[in-house]
Amino acid sequence: MTADRRNGAHPSDPGLGGILSAATAHPRMSLPTVATIVAAVAALYFGREVFLPIAIALLLTFALAPMVSALKRVGIPRLPAVIASVLGAFTVLALFSFIVATQVSELAQNIPLYQSNILTKVRSLKETGVGGGIIARLSGVIERVGQELDRQEASQPTADEPERVPVPVEIVARERPLQVLQNLIGPLISPLASAGLIIVVVIFMLLEREDLRDRFIRLVGYGDLHRTTEALQDAGKRVGRYLLMQLVVNIVYAVPIAFGLWVLGIPNALLWGLLALALRFVPYIGPVIGALLPLFLALAVAPGWSLVLWTAGLFVVMEMITGNVVEPWLYGSRTGLSPLAIIVAAIFWTWLWGPLGLVLSTPLTVCLVVLGRHVPQFEFLDVLFGNEPVLEPHARLYQRLLAGDPDEATDHAEEILEEKYLVEFYDKVAIPALLLGEQDRMRGVMGDEQRRQVAASAQTLVANLDDSAQEEAEEEDPAAAEEAGSRKNKEAEGEGEDDVELPDGTDMAVLCAGGRGELDDAAAAMLAQVLEVQGATISKASFADMDPASIRRLELDAVDTVVVGFLNRDSVKHARFLVRRLKRVKTALRVGIVFWSENGTANKETAAKLANDINADFVAYGMVDAVLGALSSDPPVPLKAAAKRRIRRRPPARKKAPLAAAK
Repeated sequence: MTADRRNGAHPSDPGLGGILSAATAHPRMSLPTVATIVAAVAALYFGREVFLPIAIALLLTFALAPMVSALKRVGIPRLPAVIASVLGAFTVLALFSFIVATQVSELAQNIPLYQSNILTKVRSLKETGVGGGIIARLSGVIERVGQELDRQEASQPTADEPERVPVPVEIVARERPLQVLQNLIGPLISPLASAGLIIVVVIFMLLEREDLRDRFIRLVGYGDLHRTTEALQDAGKRVGRYLLMQLVVNIVYAVPIAFGLWVLGIPNALLWGLLALALRFVPYIGPVIGALLPLFLALAVAPGWSLVLWTAGLFVVMEMITGNVVEPWLYGSRTGLSPLAIIVAAIFWTWLWGPLGLVLSTPLTVCLVVLGRHVPQFEFLDVLFGNEPVLEPHARLYQRLLAGDPDEATDHAEEILEEKYLVEFYDKVAIPALLLGEQDRMRGVMGDEQRRQVAASAQTLVANLDDSAQEEAEEEDPAAAEEAGSRKNKEAEGEGEDDVELPDGTDMAVLCAGGRGELDDAAAAMLAQVLEVQGATISKASFADMDPASIRRLELDAVDTVVVGFLNRDSVKHARFLVRRLKRVKTALRVGIVFWSENGTANKETAAKLANDINADFVAYGMVDAVLGALSSDPPVPLKAAAKRRIRRRPPARKKAPLAAAK
């Protein structure tokens, strides 16, 4: 079994001081004012006629930029490459729109033919009683409303008033041909003008891409060219990859849908396939909307219910295959957005810009997350919408222990143990989490009851990980162990960290004890579990057992080594006292002291000097060094003689001469 270590760390760096310095090293995030956010949202809302075409053009520029670059690498000049890419993309969009319009027109002509099937299904539902109560109530309400309207409108003429005969009126339209042409073309002018404007903007953005990039850098990021360039590249790659991969996913989803609907006999199968392709750009609700219309048509075209069930099964199967196989294979979660952020962004952009905002919500939010990832003033955007963990693993674990939730802490630990060994998890995550608790205790923000709760949750966590510890201990196959070791230490090797082989602890007995509190006992339980994985015989003692009155009652006859751990680095004097007490109880006992730290490493000369000062056999600062010291076969260090105290004696009192002699 291997475990990674970090070199070159001084013992004064880790521990509580290191945590405190790390906590104060991060600058406080400055959030934009509410007025700034409200002004930005108002500008986007009231200026949507201007900003919406620009946003569409920008996203299309991101999508077409790789195509232009590929054409330039082939040898085509920039201008022909840009024009060919733009014209090709908009030709495909125009063809798509034409096919959809033709299919919709054909569907509208055939709708009256499907009325009889719909009425037949409604009658069958009413006869079988499925939903009969609701249908009967609705029918009754409609009939009563109709009767009331007929009663009020159909008033009988009185005898004095002659009956009025309706006079037929013929409306003659006297519109000029120019007005008729204007009425026909007027509704088309705005969409065509917007499309033409978008095409022109996309062409100029692709032609002047480098110049626009330089101007943007000069405007917002000239002081930090590295960060601004990285942000632009990240945004371009994320948005371009998302649009391209989403298009590929939608095509893979839509082609089987169209073919399956055609095989089932659903009219206008090509239309439903194209709508499925387009609506899947809308997150979550798009596939549902794309499936409702074919289901309604399946209900209308066939008298039975089998076609509806086959159509629903087709959409469910394709959605499961696409969501669980195709999407993770192609791009996974490379957008960098959390699922909740996608839903919130869809609601926000729909309210802001309507249906087009719904389609553009994901790529626009990706741009905001990239902005927050690289610009400190907008870091809150990455925190709110990003999918990266916002808390470090040890801070997240401590938060769960602090909340008294060891079950979720166990789930968090098991996720890490899929890639790491138990000793690595304790050394890099669990011990730093307990150090945060010790830090809060020293600052006075953690009471005694809360400290005991955190310690109890940590002990429960250790107990819950017994199965993982047994699985590691049972890894006896060398090939399996080598494969698991290479897999779990792949990340450590990539970071340039050293691997340390932990020794076999068979036929060795170790007692692990806490130094001064319940949190120290939890850390000792973690060390005991790691030593047990290595094959050692383990016994545990609490910090109360280390009191002078209780230390002689410890059963140390079969124990080879005692390891006492302290989360508080200012416990050197107490550690010296415990070493002397334990060695007096059993002369041939090895005693090691662990001053837990965040990095888990220290200078060997400094550790050896401190061990000599407190008369310990070894001093460790992390889990790996503690295991190495506890399972070492070195002979115990003899107890040094206590330095004799120099007793200062008072000088003898001088005798007073007799009064007579003085006289």
